[in-house]
Amino acid sequence: MSDSQQVNIVGAYSSINNSDNTVAKQAFDDQMESLAQQGIVPLTFTIDPLSTPWFSDQQPHHFRSGCAPIMALEQAVELINSGEAAAIIISADEPLKTGYSREQRHDLMAIYEGDESILDWYNKLAVELSNQQSIDKSLFITLSKQLFSNYQDTYQHLIDADKAHFPMPTEQWFNHVTSLFRGVDCANPLVDFSGKLLLCNDETARLIGAQECIIVAGVNCQELNTEDERQCLDKIAQYQHLQQAFSVASERANINFKSEFEHKNALLEVYTCYPVVPMAFLLSNGFVNSVQELITWLEKHEITVTGGMNLARAPWNAPTLNAQCANHNDTTTH
Repeated sequence: MSDSQQVNIVGAYSSINNSDNTVAKQAFDDQMESLAQQGIVPLTFTIDPLSTPWFSDQQPHHFRSGCAPIMALEQAVELINSGEAAAIIISADEPLKTGYSREQRHDLMAIYEGDESILDWYNKLAVELSNQQSIDKSLFITLSKQLFSNYQDTYQHLIDADKAHFPMPTEQWFNHVTSLFRGVDCANPLVDFSGKLLLCNDETARLIGAQECIIVAGVNCQELNTEDERQCLDKIAQYQHLQQAFSVASERANINFKSEFEHKNALLEVYTCYPVVPMAFLLSNGFVNSVQELITWLEKHEITVTGGMNLARAPWNAPTLNAQCANHNDTTTH
């Protein structure tokens, strides 16, 4: 629309295990004070924590799923573009490490009836993807190791720059926890996380004196509407929804992301909860033309900025917000 508002990320901060980025936190607080002085009350979008039961009714402006921050971002863009909101905060507070006992975490993460966990069903999804892509077990495990090596290389850079919050995993994490996954191949939820992202239109950004803004040029989230995803593994494993989300976001941004990425003009933060997802992302979106190209391609391209959910940790519904905050602060301070 011709009268649509440009959407800017003007501020972000996060706290990992109660360790704040004090510079980012102060800048964010200053922006909030400036909004108050202008009489602007931002709308708040909340990423539900683990303590919110998975199948409970979802409240307005609350988001609950692994891609919740992307869903919130897309809705924020729609409201700011339409002029319905001048400023929106996307917020998460997830004390996943210290806010629950081990038993509480286990019970709240058990979203399926019976003994089978999310981990078990992702393993089954990986088997389905492997069948569709003609990947045998040995090759899948080799690809998983190459993916983790990719995250590890990125995370080592963060350790060297004193930007990492956690050490590298110990030997026990390299043991298999399913037929296809080792511990290091899986998202690690042991983290206390809180974070906020502030989005504004151009006028509001000007009013609060925002010096460094990141334009949200394109965002899209696709959902598969199924009554029970466990009965639709064959459809999920095709990952057409992931391909469509990437295509729509790139089209909205009017960029050829793959070309920009290959020329090192773009950063990538792939959702790395289990190896099946980054494999599917790279294959379905044509970053590689075949499974056989994956290993050599991964040796040359970093597919996360944070080290992924395996090393930077995974605060339930909010790991994407963790990455968004980190990317914003790194991008605007360099």
